[in-house]
Amino acid sequence: MTTVTDRCGTVAIAGRPNVGKSTLLNRVLGEKLSITSRKPQTTRRNLIGIDTEGACQAIYVDTPGIHRRVQRAINRSMVGHAKAALGDADLIVLVLDRDRLTEGDQWVMRQVEWAAKPAFALINKIDLLSDKTRLLPAMDRLGATGLFAEIMPVSALGGEGVAEFRSLVFQSLPAGPHLFAADQLTDESERFLASEMIREKLMRRLGDELPHRTAVVVESFDEGSAVVDIRAQILVERAGQKRIVIGKDGGKLKSIGREARLDIERMLGRQVMLHLWVKVRSGWSDSPAALRSLGLDGRRFS
Repeated sequence: MTTVTDRCGTVAIAGRPNVGKSTLLNRVLGEKLSITSRKPQTTRRNLIGIDTEGACQAIYVDTPGIHRRVQRAINRSMVGHAKAALGDADLIVLVLDRDRLTEGDQWVMRQVEWAAKPAFALINKIDLLSDKTRLLPAMDRLGATGLFAEIMPVSALGGEGVAEFRSLVFQSLPAGPHLFAADQLTDESERFLASEMIREKLMRRLGDELPHRTAVVVESFDEGSAVVDIRAQILVERAGQKRIVIGKDGGKLKSIGREARLDIERMLGRQVMLHLWVKVRSGWSDSPAALRSLGLDGRRFS
């Protein structure tokens, strides 16, 4: 009689900012869990996504982009989250952008080497390459490092290569009991996910620099009636930023709220009343105390 052995392990998705880590997680899960935008450093702390199939359970950790410029407290926190995930992982997945290996990629590769864990390298965004032979030099350079058990080209956005990647992850997991129910997608609260959906709309609606000076705090999340009532603050650092977020006659804030509400309603399967207002909290992004109050101090995975 053949006994099927359960497999379960933690898979850290790492890389420099804006290489498609969150898009990869969403594609693997078949559902949108991590927020995405075209702006770097959209992900601010580690986010767990759970992929279970049969005897295998992969616990993915979507990490903030690892970057060297960490002058502000929020940047130090983000890199701290990512490095902690590498140290705790059973498998590290390094995500890279197409055929380019930048200095930033090489610095992240050193973090992978120091973590001394089994690792895969995924060359992402191959849907943007008409000539796939351009991948070969980068794949050769990655292979020469000896760091990676698998080197795969994928398109997280289009799905090319992702099914094969998922199968290889399952095969690489250590034997062990599952830690979550088979139908569980994440261990995050709906309250947190709602705050992230609001922040995603800020990232997408605002200019290049301002989104990194904003944060979202859900003050209340009341499910006691047929309509879920959510009240949230958007934090900025200066009065001028507040005016930009609100927009002319409140138009920008209304658009952000409307788009976020629709996403939250899809997540909850219920009607939502979303109340947003903007508050100035000077210097929050460089204040360890403020980051702790926002759950961004890195302690969860340290």
